[in-house]
Amino acid sequence: MQLRAEALQAHIAKGLKPIYTVHGDEPLLAQEAADTIRAAARAQGYAERKVFTVAGAHFDWSPVLNAAQAMSLFSERQLIEIRIPSGKPGKDGSEALQRYCEAAPEDILTLITLPRLDKTQLGSAWFLALDGAGVTLKVEPVERRALPQWIAQRLAAQGQRVTEGEEGQRALAFFADRVEGNLLAAHQELQKLALLHPAGELTFEHIEQAVLDVARFDVFKLSEAVLAGQTARVMRMLGGLEAEGEAAVLVHWTLAEDIRALKRVRDGMDAGKPLPMALREARVWGNKERLFERLLPGLKTRELARLLEAAQVVDGIVKGLRHPQWPSEPWAALQRLAMMLMREAAPKAAPGRH
Repeated sequence: MQLRAEALQAHIAKGLKPIYTVHGDEPLLAQEAADTIRAAARAQGYAERKVFTVAGAHFDWSPVLNAAQAMSLFSERQLIEIRIPSGKPGKDGSEALQRYCEAAPEDILTLITLPRLDKTQLGSAWFLALDGAGVTLKVEPVERRALPQWIAQRLAAQGQRVTEGEEGQRALAFFADRVEGNLLAAHQELQKLALLHPAGELTFEHIEQAVLDVARFDVFKLSEAVLAGQTARVMRMLGGLEAEGEAAVLVHWTLAEDIRALKRVRDGMDAGKPLPMALREARVWGNKERLFERLLPGLKTRELARLLEAAQVVDGIVKGLRHPQWPSEPWAALQRLAMMLMREAAPKAAPGRH
């Protein structure tokens, strides 16, 4: 049974299922979901807790299976947590998880935590067994356009709100810009506002004075912003990545890999393959898949060839080489490459991409 994170509280109020699987790469939301399940388990008498962390391909699953079958000496009910940081239980783990789902007794509640899973993992026998035996909960990052509303909801939960109208929207946008890509930092800043100010209305000045510039500019979020043609956001993120000391070579690799992937999919389409098939073969998934679907019908091979040539030039620049027609400073060259890609992407992106 698949469940959205925001529906977890209402679901638990109706009763607990025997197995909960939380997967995703957003630490704050994953932690909150797991904490909610743990609290509900304690409230319903699951007093004893055992934790297993699956480390390496040679992890011994027998203690996990034995724990599920053994009666507790100290309580009638127990909570078993299985943490799989790699997201890959391996062949033995796959078989063990399937056996575990078949034999899990009623007096045990199991919480399994995993990172973000790809399509292959989501379709695996072990994951389908977990989904069939209980609840699977996917926690996803809050997209930039949804971040102001997320902040407003969190403020409301602690009895606070921004002022009505344009000033309030400006305050939320300011907050979102400062914490973009880092929900843990956003959570800390929200807690700080709760300590600094009483319940009620917060002005722009309240938020401006309290919220630090804690944005963790993510190279891969930069990639999505470029493909979406979000010029102002891209310029801000490039400046942030440079200020944070991110390696220019990594930023270049990310942009160049997008260009290469676009070229591979375009070549597949030119060879007669349907777009979905070409995307799968190029291993393009998730948000990027949707962006590619918007861009590729209008992108021509000659345009992508020019972008590939530019990416090769910038590859040399970030490694210390010079080119007479390009800036010698790596970050200036990266900005130019990003602008070139956005010029090709922006006319084909759907309206309202900002």
